[in-house]
Amino acid sequence: MSTDSQTQEHHAGDISHPTPKTYAIIAVILSVVTAIELWVYYIEELRSLLIPILAVLSTGKFALVVMFYMHLKFDHKVFSRLLVLGIILAFGTFLALLTLFKFSHPFGLL
Repeated sequence: MSTDSQTQEHHAGDISHPTPKTYAIIAVILSVVTAIELWVYYIEELRSLLIPILAVLSTGKFALVVMFYMHLKFDHKVFSRLLVLGIILAFGTFLALLTLFKFSHPFGLL
């Protein structure tokens, strides 16, 4: 064996992918978070905080799906950083547009 093939085998062996049990646990967590989102939607007292609560919960769900089901947790860190940068830019754009429409629309959207 050459040194290059030994290095490739060594790097391939370093990463331990999740077991089916881990995927099942993540699926249960995602289901529970979805149930919490539905529960929050129907509570009248939380109407004023609905968007921030749902944004945080959905961002957490997105992160779990990307990390485990898309295997980003086991890839190079550059991919994770690019994805997080994209999420931050998208969420910032969403908040800026929401704010713009809230204060520029004559009736307000919220």
